[in-house]
Amino acid sequence: MLRRSFLIAGTAALALAATSGPHGARAAEPVKVGELFAYSKIAAFADPYRNGWQLAIDEINAKGGVMGGRQIEVVSRDDGGTTADAVRVADELVTNEKVAFLFGTFFSNVGLAVGDYAKQKKVLFIAAEPLTDAVTMSKGNRYTFRMRPNTYMQTKMLVEAGKNSGARTWGIVAPNYEYGQSAASNFKKLLAEMDPGAKVVVEQYPALGKIDAGATVQALLAAKPEGIFNATFAGDQAKLVREGTLRGLFDGRPVLSLLTGEPEYLAPMKGEAPTGWIVTGYPWEQIDTPEHKAFVAAYQKKYNDTPRLASLLGYSIGYTVKALLDKAGSTDTEKLVDTLEGLKVETPIGPISFRKIDHQSTMGAFVGKLAVEDGHGKMVDWHYADGADYMHSPAEVKAERPAD
Repeated sequence: MLRRSFLIAGTAALALAATSGPHGARAAEPVKVGELFAYSKIAAFADPYRNGWQLAIDEINAKGGVMGGRQIEVVSRDDGGTTADAVRVADELVTNEKVAFLFGTFFSNVGLAVGDYAKQKKVLFIAAEPLTDAVTMSKGNRYTFRMRPNTYMQTKMLVEAGKNSGARTWGIVAPNYEYGQSAASNFKKLLAEMDPGAKVVVEQYPALGKIDAGATVQALLAAKPEGIFNATFAGDQAKLVREGTLRGLFDGRPVLSLLTGEPEYLAPMKGEAPTGWIVTGYPWEQIDTPEHKAFVAAYQKKYNDTPRLASLLGYSIGYTVKALLDKAGSTDTEKLVDTLEGLKVETPIGPISFRKIDHQSTMGAFVGKLAVEDGHGKMVDWHYADGADYMHSPAEVKAERPAD
């Protein structure tokens, strides 16, 4: 019996040692966080985005993790770029993987679907890329937050930057899905506020990824607008630029263009980048603050590549995860939501916070003009537009956003 007692005690001691840290404290379980994105649909944006959040998580874990020593474990999935697949993947992450909360998604309609899932299941969701206002306005809810400046904010930045263009009649070209429709609606609203005498004379909404650039350009030319508002991106935008340049659509016309200055979409155009366009984007190589230079150096060292806007976004979300968990000190959903409302986060482009009234972050965007130098497009005459200065007013939020 004495030998048996020693054997039991020894086994217990071995078990304790196996689950203890160097100071005898029980090793804490990692915090599992779910991430989903359209990795198979938009690789030009998705891969740098994943690199960004992975870099941040690696840095955080190497420095001791969160909540007094717990590592962050990101369980990542491809959401397929469709609403049905995204909701299925979100449910798998929550139900099977038992993640504490979700972040990610790219397409606006997908972000709305996951936001609705978060509302129904009462799980926190931080939308990374979706830009439609509805994520935090008409379809907003207690459990859904957004990182990037929405279409209203970025369009307002462009309209302000182009207010002295002299154009009174405008043409719109935007992809025919939630983001494009939201961008167009905001442009018309903001244009009317800036210049009541201005009007939109032609609107073109090509199917996402299937633009007939020749027909679209011809329709715009036929209406003879004095200015163009563009919300196409990626391959659609490259085709529009090529065909529009060939047919003289942009000659003598101011163009306000969402996203075009982002390296993901600007770099592939090389010397064909349209000069003079007023755009939102990310002139990463020209931002010389210490915080941003440190981010760029770390990114280049890890990936032997230059950062994109998506890289910055992913990295900033990674540190949002850390700030949230450290301040909440818990993975309880209601505690997390309460903590994220008003939470301040340090990012490579300065501090941001998540506004309590609508869960929109104050992250801004860089606004400038396009030029071509040494055969490559770049942003010039740019400035950083602080998102806090371009958000929906509290009255607009109250009128449109459902009560939680």
